[in-house]
Amino acid sequence: MYFCDPMKRTIYMTLLGLLLSIVACAQPQFKPGDVVPKPYLKVFGYEQFFKVSSLPEQVMAWMNACSYKGKTGACWDDLSYLIVLHCDLDGNAIVGEMVCNTSIASDLLEIFKTLYQSGYPIEKMRLIDLYGGDDEASMRDNNTSCFNQRDITAGGKVSKHSYGMAVDINPKYNPYYKVRNGMTRIQPKGSEYYINRSEVFPYKIEKGDLCYRLFRQHGFRWGGDWLSGKDYQHFEK
Repeated sequence: MYFCDPMKRTIYMTLLGLLLSIVACAQPQFKPGDVVPKPYLKVFGYEQFFKVSSLPEQVMAWMNACSYKGKTGACWDDLSYLIVLHCDLDGNAIVGEMVCNTSIASDLLEIFKTLYQSGYPIEKMRLIDLYGGDDEASMRDNNTSCFNQRDITAGGKVSKHSYGMAVDINPKYNPYYKVRNGMTRIQPKGSEYYINRSEVFPYKIEKGDLCYRLFRQHGFRWGGDWLSGKDYQHFEK
């Protein structure tokens, strides 16, 4: 709109600036686990939800003595905090969070942005501290996570998760299993059905699918390619 009168133009521009300021201040503050309404994303976009930072103090306090045990693995200065959006099976956009090694933070940000843009479903993405650092509990809840100072599932060695260099995607539907001395070990419990990869079910990672291709393009190895046992949820550097 064009005003010939300079006074009217000044008033108009002042009111417009005030209105935009009010709208900006009125934007809701979304936290991890929240569903972001589609109308909001249409107006403000999704880029604001993809960001990497150093660990916030409140996150460090939550992690201390939980996922961060002061054992072998990454130290505080090695870690970054990610905020991303991910889609569930219903197409809802959900705020996700992840702690990872700083050296792979940009990789993960790019991977998860592409997965979101493509509508690739990830059910949950919360810090494992929400589950008391219990990997089994997190997996049963199909929670996608990264950093957790612990040994590997079979025990005896420090996990790549201790360094924030491994990500487990939709773990309930992409379980770990290994047969040793005639005994089959499957984690998480209750995921026995999903060992049969010829079955059709949600959240399944398959060799050649988008999730697999993106992680491989960024230099990650997939546990589904392992010869000694399988870990279909697991991508590591």
